[in-house]
Amino acid sequence: MIQDHLEAHRVARLSDLVDLLGASEATVRRDLEWLEVQGIAERTHGGAILTQRLPTEPLFSASARAHPEQKDWIGRASAALVQSDMTVFVNSGTTTAALLRHLRTRTDLSNVNLVTNNLRAAAEPWEPGVEILLLGGVFSGRAHSIVGRFAADMLRQLGADLAFIGVDGISLKYGVTTPSTQEAEIGQLMVDRTRGQVYIVADHSKWGVVSNYEIARLDQIHGLVVDAGLEPGPTTELEARGLQVVLARPNGDRNHAATLVPREESAHAPAWQEGR
Repeated sequence: MIQDHLEAHRVARLSDLVDLLGASEATVRRDLEWLEVQGIAERTHGGAILTQRLPTEPLFSASARAHPEQKDWIGRASAALVQSDMTVFVNSGTTTAALLRHLRTRTDLSNVNLVTNNLRAAAEPWEPGVEILLLGGVFSGRAHSIVGRFAADMLRQLGADLAFIGVDGISLKYGVTTPSTQEAEIGQLMVDRTRGQVYIVADHSKWGVVSNYEIARLDQIHGLVVDAGLEPGPTTELEARGLQVVLARPNGDRNHAATLVPREESAHAPAWQEGR
């Protein structure tokens, strides 16, 4: 019955399950522990979420059809966090493509260096204040991205002040994940090579999804930019772990003003401007 309830609602509070089953909290907790061991659910402080598996990487075209409006809101809210004189990492995905689309229209930026493996960055002209460094390597048709050893080697020579990472799944227990080992490698390197804040950008449907390859643990992430469809429970859980949750809304407003931590000052220009 708990599994059926989770499959219908994705999220369940302990108190609701107690009322539904007419059982004690101790009994429900034991059942949730068993469901977690079986990989069916993931326990939270106040209940559980359904564990959804994503074994294969979806096509870019299929992902683009899922929650396009919410991704647009997230893209606008994320693009607003970029400031002049920053180096910014952006990985592949349809939500990060929305970010790139909104960032492209920013006329107030200067001396921004954007490093990405997302081919949508090369689709249209950019304002002169943003310089694009497109990673080189192997073309991934499924994700419309560049992956592989050459792309990874380029990232190892770079650092960023801010990173936006699109993911296929977010889980309290398993962190942020993707079904592609090559995309996971790029995402991991972007997280590791970022001096400032790392934001996950993902619509609410990614909550509770677990895939095969870890990009980062939650303690490596500073915040999540997500649409307002995310339930209050997950928001509370993430904030309790120290993550800032920015809820993107249709009118471009955000429920929290994202505050960027001071970036590490460097006396050197980005590596590609030094001729290295």
